[in-house]
Amino acid sequence: MAERILFVDDEPAVLDAYRRILYPEFEVDIANSAAKALASIKNNTPYAVVISDMRMPVMNGAEFLRQVRQDTPDTVRMLLTGYTDLNAAIQAVNEGNIFRFLTKPCEPEILTAAITAGIKQYQLITGERALLEKTLMGSIKVLADVLSAASPEAFGRSMRIAHYVRHIAGKFTLPSTWSIEAAGTLSQLGCITLDTELLLQAYTGVKLEADKQVSFNAHPLAAMELLENIPRLEATAWIIGQQLKRDIREPETGMAGYQPKELVLGAKILKMAIVFEELRLKYGSKHEALSRIRDRENEFDSSLADALLDLEPDGAAKRLRKVPASKLGAGMILDQEIRNINGVLLVAKGQEITSALAMRIESFFHSGMIEQEVMAYVPV
Repeated sequence: MAERILFVDDEPAVLDAYRRILYPEFEVDIANSAAKALASIKNNTPYAVVISDMRMPVMNGAEFLRQVRQDTPDTVRMLLTGYTDLNAAIQAVNEGNIFRFLTKPCEPEILTAAITAGIKQYQLITGERALLEKTLMGSIKVLADVLSAASPEAFGRSMRIAHYVRHIAGKFTLPSTWSIEAAGTLSQLGCITLDTELLLQAYTGVKLEADKQVSFNAHPLAAMELLENIPRLEATAWIIGQQLKRDIREPETGMAGYQPKELVLGAKILKMAIVFEELRLKYGSKHEALSRIRDRENEFDSSLADALLDLEPDGAAKRLRKVPASKLGAGMILDQEIRNINGVLLVAKGQEITSALAMRIESFFHSGMIEQEVMAYVPV
């Protein structure tokens, strides 16, 4: 699929000329005002390159490209300017709002070469990000598997929380959601420092003794300290560290491509998911849980609760079946606990099966430590 280009100029004749010059080598959209261009950016897949004239009414080109940078930071931005606007163009370059500026009139060969360079820059940015995110998500999966082995209760809870986080985050405009989703997946990582009895009491809403409550409340900090030294996981670590705080305040600086306000939103999404999980287990109903959350209007934004109204259960698009323990596969969701012959919990109810977990269960089965069949939701 060809990368898309957006030209912005308040003179329709100029826009038509650019489109004729660049067709058919590039896929070009046009807009005759900054407002229309911003609407086009919002309603379409990201543009690789946006080129704007400097002199436009209401919002000039430099101001417009500054807004584009905020809305779609990966988009490569260029400014077309006359000689009288050079100082403003240089300032825009220095502020980091544009990739380069072109002087008018711009020869077709120069314009084509600039757009080609801009597309290569866009592909470099997005390609590196995709590679980095795949590498980091692989690391996150390993940590999740460690959590699964060390604490089935915490892992099962974190998988449900991650399901809620993905659903809520998808309802908001964010530069990326993977750091927030990773925070959901690893939100209970610090619980590997706690004993099983304490975890079960905390997760089921039992009132803890003071010293035990202090121990449980320390688990977000334990996870944050474990993760914050891993490059590009600083945002994930910070979000996890806020999950039990009543008031979440903006950090002094952004992290991993997130602005401070976006980090706060991510932390509030995780906190909402955790509280929703607690209330859903306590009252057994999604709607009752949301009603209780709405009663805490000083603590939670109504928009976060609204985002959960159309939440489907983890078992959506899956069918409940009895499955041989040796045949459990990735993507299935357990509808029962798996305990060994001594009654020790190995895997919690509601836990999604990963490849690593399936191999562990198969090993338990072949050693005669667990039952031959289990109830699980199987993808249709």
